[in-house]
Amino acid sequence: MSIASLSAVRRVPAAVNEPVKSYAPGSPERAELKARLISMATERVDIPIIIGGKEIRTGKTGRSVMPFDHGHVLADYHLASPEHVQQAIDAALAARKEWANWPWEDRAAVILKAAELLTTTWKSTLNAATMLGQAKTVYQAEIDAACELIDFWRFNAQYAQDIYSDQPANSPGMWNQLEYRGLEGFIYAVSPFNFTAIGGNLSSAPALMGNTVVWKPASTAMLSGYYIMKIFEAAGMPPGVINFVPGHAADVSNVVLHSPDLAGIHFTGSTAVFQSMWKTVGENIANYKTYPRLVGETGGKDFIIAHPSADPAAIAVAIVRGGFEYQGQKCSAASRVYVPQSLWSEVRDRTIAMMREIKMGDPRDFRNFMSAVIDKKAFDRIAGYIGDAKKGAKVLQGGGCDDSKGYFVEPTLIETTDPSYRLMCEEIFGPVVTTYVYPDAKWHETLEILDRTSPYALTGAVFATERSAVREATSALRNAAGNFYINDKPTGAVVGQQPFGGARASGTNDKAGSKSNLTRWVSTRTIKETFVSATDYKYPFMAGE
Repeated sequence: MSIASLSAVRRVPAAVNEPVKSYAPGSPERAELKARLISMATERVDIPIIIGGKEIRTGKTGRSVMPFDHGHVLADYHLASPEHVQQAIDAALAARKEWANWPWEDRAAVILKAAELLTTTWKSTLNAATMLGQAKTVYQAEIDAACELIDFWRFNAQYAQDIYSDQPANSPGMWNQLEYRGLEGFIYAVSPFNFTAIGGNLSSAPALMGNTVVWKPASTAMLSGYYIMKIFEAAGMPPGVINFVPGHAADVSNVVLHSPDLAGIHFTGSTAVFQSMWKTVGENIANYKTYPRLVGETGGKDFIIAHPSADPAAIAVAIVRGGFEYQGQKCSAASRVYVPQSLWSEVRDRTIAMMREIKMGDPRDFRNFMSAVIDKKAFDRIAGYIGDAKKGAKVLQGGGCDDSKGYFVEPTLIETTDPSYRLMCEEIFGPVVTTYVYPDAKWHETLEILDRTSPYALTGAVFATERSAVREATSALRNAAGNFYINDKPTGAVVGQQPFGGARASGTNDKAGSKSNLTRWVSTRTIKETFVSATDYKYPFMAGE
């Protein structure tokens, strides 16, 4: 039975950024979150696969643990088999028939309701899941799991309205229209552990534009991913529009990437994995019903470069906040720093002084600035880099690693005399910052070195008080970062203010949190309607001489 559309030109509420709560002592949000942390720490959640709105439990499970107390199990999640992945594809294709024909305003209403649920009744749950399952401090959880995800949902609805409103010009006697269709097939969303908001956005942005989705969340962010799925359900998302498919990456991707109905990939993760996906898509290109859209944000080797005119105190704070917040597990985290000789002693001493004050431990203790890295694999990788630095460079502060209870790595500052040293080039994804001290007179040459040192181009920052230096760096590093900061740390992009993404080996630069990202999930159809049709094939120029 068809349902008549509402006869009105509807507009979504104007998007504004969600205020970041302080969680100061005595605040109601602090008390509510503390209580939720206590209750969730005593739970052991059984997380199913969710396909077409139905919960499936396979009995073959993985475990979600606290990274800062890896003996504490928070949840058991059921793993999808290849047969379940195909079921998820089938459910997405079935749901698409109705979902794609909904008025865009009704799809937006579901997303906007999810935002409202998260800002009210679900905030403490999703923040607590992120803190316990991904070892984020209260502030890092608030700006990610709550505020950024709410912003994604609200701003995406506004961007969708802008896209649909963009229509072509008309000539007398005709009406030209652009129809924005969802892609033909399904979208594969693959989300990482380090930002809860990314999981909510990768799955819902294509859905907002009329697509249906198979979503594989990161195994190390399963608890928060599950609660996002429950928010979608509570918001009225129809069954099958987003299908929640935990599983081994190879098992899920092998089925998805060989499906002829694959219409797109929305990915955030490692460069190697994304390149592998791209290669597989290329090898199977003749088998797809359409050319899949590939949208990916991958790695980074993000930089801070200081001019001799820069403020040493500002540089030091940028290193500490940009490099060590969330244990450096941000694709935008400051990882390599170029400092002039004239400023180095002050920058070094200020940075080390702050590092020595940093408290690290259980994120339920709000006095902690850092917690543990995500898992054993990450711990071993980061510890390996630090071990290399102890032999091939100079560890100025930190360097300690202890995984006896949690996967703890001290914030670590390294100095190298070689700008091509591997810790200046390779992504570490941990609380490790490597510095190179350059002669003041080599500012121009150092810009060139920076630009060619790493294959990535995600985020970067320049510090200078001389405007000419800012202009030169902005020009010289034009292709070195998709998000470029002047006198600020290279992290903390805000939806609606700094659309996020990079190029080179860092991804397709489709800018999450912007209109350009949403345009990737629609295919346009041009419609020309002529009100009075021609009835004679002849043109005026054909009249007699």
